[in-house]
Amino acid sequence: MSAPSVTPATLDTPALLVDLDRMERNLDRTAAYAATHGLALRPHVKTHKSPVVAQAQLSRGARGLTCATPYEAEVMAGVCDDVLVAYPPVGPQRAQRIAALPPRVRVTVALDSVAAIEEMARAARAAKRVVGVYVELDLGMHRVGVPGVDDALALAKRVGVEPGLEFSGLAFYPGHVRESVDEQDAKLSALGASLERALARFTEAGLPPRVVSGGSTPTLWRTHELPGVTELRPGTYVYNDRTTASIGACAWDDCALTVLATVVSTAVPGQAVIDAGTKSLGREPVRGADGEGFGQLLEHPEVTVARMSEEHGVLDLAASDWRPAVGDRVRVIPNHVCIVVHLNDLVYGLRGDAVATSWPVAARGRGQAAI
Repeated sequence: MSAPSVTPATLDTPALLVDLDRMERNLDRTAAYAATHGLALRPHVKTHKSPVVAQAQLSRGARGLTCATPYEAEVMAGVCDDVLVAYPPVGPQRAQRIAALPPRVRVTVALDSVAAIEEMARAARAAKRVVGVYVELDLGMHRVGVPGVDDALALAKRVGVEPGLEFSGLAFYPGHVRESVDEQDAKLSALGASLERALARFTEAGLPPRVVSGGSTPTLWRTHELPGVTELRPGTYVYNDRTTASIGACAWDDCALTVLATVVSTAVPGQAVIDAGTKSLGREPVRGADGEGFGQLLEHPEVTVARMSEEHGVLDLAASDWRPAVGDRVRVIPNHVCIVVHLNDLVYGLRGDAVATSWPVAARGRGQAAI
């Protein structure tokens, strides 16, 4: 007797669902884009935090993986031998964990200070390994990265004289470019001009970077327009989300991840309450695009999650003729998928209407040791 099929209707909620066909289409399209433009694809795992999904990216030609935390790097070292930690390795604990990754793994870090250089160099020497370094440039994000080319050159030269480190290239993150894709021209032009000047100075100084690493999902399809870029690091593209669709960096049908929720109350006219609140959807607004609320229904995009408490999400039905009943299931496309994945332990993969597989969010958390 065959086992009964698993469908979304049989799952406890709230639950993360990934449409496998949509996800695979996203992976294929981005891999093809990178190959067409001669760019090395190094996707950021912060979005999915899963070796299962990372392996799917690597099997499509990804050069390596990008991580934000030592724990992500430790988990991804199980499937990848080339890892970038795109976060300053400040503090002995962080640097030591990075240096302790398996010897077969090529390790690179992005940093922007002498303090981070010294910390990483000490850890690398203690581990008897060489760690590559990308010097981080600030090209408009104003978060991390040195804004001055002379300062960046000084850091690269310092890396070159530190045993245990090698200068591997430059990195930047265009996270300030969040306009609609067809309205990004001015910011991308300014970014490109700054990058071009930096590359010219590095070349004049005899330190032409082997790698120029940048990119994001909002600017993904225009990465090839930036002079000198050799590597791109998008993360959200694997699943996409409401924000990405709102700015035209993906289509609505490219949103692969939804939060499955159950309608638990319709007692108040004009609204319905679902069992997905801040602990399932996060509390990030729609960034870089018009719109309010904390998610939008896949089946009824005119309906948004208007407000939330910890376990309650309130659907605003004012713009819809649809009226759900208690017990109905809905699928919410979140504003920012990376946060939502981090709030969950498990992902269910859909093939059509059936749950075909599941995988843990293996790199969730920090991997900290108990005392």
